[in-house]
Amino acid sequence: MAVRGRAVPFASASPAGHSGDAPHADLLVGGLPAQVVMADAAYDFDRRRQKFAAKRAVAVFPNNPSRAHKHPLDKHLYAQRHLIECCFSKLKQFRRVATRFEKTARNYLAVVTLAAIVLWLR
Repeated sequence: MAVRGRAVPFASASPAGHSGDAPHADLLVGGLPAQVVMADAAYDFDRRRQKFAAKRAVAVFPNNPSRAHKHPLDKHLYAQRHLIECCFSKLKQFRRVATRFEKTARNYLAVVTLAAIVLWLR
């Protein structure tokens, strides 16, 4: 999920099946204009950092513990990651989002989209 500065969702994608969300992040963030991209350590790998550098965006993720070459982390920017967590907290206040009642990814993404619209309208 891509989140804007006011802790509201901007874009969302649903990976298929039991795959993780980190491999699909390039599709989600690929077309978005961003100066700073924040994520957790699961998103830290060289190809992703190079893609963001080519877009002139600052990649702010902590280093993966298995990484040999450590990249510097701007702790002041990373502290703003709480906006992402606040966005997920707001979305989980919608019961259908939190409990994942929907059987298909298409329906679940529709429910998340409706919840995001409500958050934008507030």
